[in-house]
Amino acid sequence: MTSLTSYGWNPHFEQHFHTFQSQGLEPGRVTAIEGFRHRLVSASGQVDALLSGALMNGANHWELPKVGDWVAFKNYDNEGIIISVLPRANELSRKMPGRTTEKQVIATNIDTAFIVQGLDRDFNPMRLQRYIVQIMQCNIRPVVLLNKQDLVADPEYYRQQVTALGYECPVLLLSATGREGLQQWANEQLLPGQTYVLIGSSGVGKSTLVNALLGYRLQEEGSVSDFNHKGRHTTVSRNLVMLPSGAMLIDSPGMREFGVTLDADDQGMHYHPLLAALAADCRFHDCTHLHEPGCAITAAVQSGELPREVYDSYLKISREQAHYQGDSIEKKRAERQFGKMAKQVVQYRKQRKY
Repeated sequence: MTSLTSYGWNPHFEQHFHTFQSQGLEPGRVTAIEGFRHRLVSASGQVDALLSGALMNGANHWELPKVGDWVAFKNYDNEGIIISVLPRANELSRKMPGRTTEKQVIATNIDTAFIVQGLDRDFNPMRLQRYIVQIMQCNIRPVVLLNKQDLVADPEYYRQQVTALGYECPVLLLSATGREGLQQWANEQLLPGQTYVLIGSSGVGKSTLVNALLGYRLQEEGSVSDFNHKGRHTTVSRNLVMLPSGAMLIDSPGMREFGVTLDADDQGMHYHPLLAALAADCRFHDCTHLHEPGCAITAAVQSGELPREVYDSYLKISREQAHYQGDSIEKKRAERQFGKMAKQVVQYRKQRKY
């Protein structure tokens, strides 16, 4: 028998499962997805499950089970049918790559997200800021892992660049291959019963970190292309694995785009601590921090107090946020209009029925 509490089962999920329990269903957590098959861990052990027709045809793609989800399923001779997804505590999402403003859910029910960057070629503070902003918005605790510290002369220089962004999140130096800082990270950050996810570009060492913690090779370890200095994709799926310490870790494929999906009613300033500290001194309460007289933020940029790249990053994220919100509002309006039309068609058919 498997202890569900060791996999993160708690009163939140227990509360929402009562209805399904009376229907003879079982709870399980999604640990991997391969095509249409979902690998679940349940009280009776590992189960392979498929989606019910009603769930597959009646839910949006971001509402379907993802790695980390708790689901209610019916067990038929060691093969399950997933009936419903239990309400999530949170979800790590991003805007899908390209021009679309669709949301992609990467993993769910996460306690901490480790943002991994390599100090050889991948280090980019502004990309780190983007990850941090989106992770905080998802109500997940961010931790920055600066990997491959053995490949640079002064690792502390890079760590200070990240802490200078003003976020109150741990910034750790380590080396997955040389094991420097690896054990300290595992002992201090990877706690039993907690769920963690590794995110970052390809080739930063995520799979190497997982393999080092497990003691065996779960994924092929990535490399960096000599042609474009970008990581080659090695991890092609997400897996939730139980570490020897009792912590759960989700590896994810490398992501070169990480678009934000901030809430429509959220101005997002508190996700930019350096700007938030200055904004209190702006002349106007509704300052857009673009061209108003008396704007403390633009004045700080001109004086050099606020780095230009930090301000430009804020503007870029804000534009993406506005575009995402505008498109989402238009989609909701179209869906409401379609719903009204559908009701009118049903009513018309009823009236015409003899």
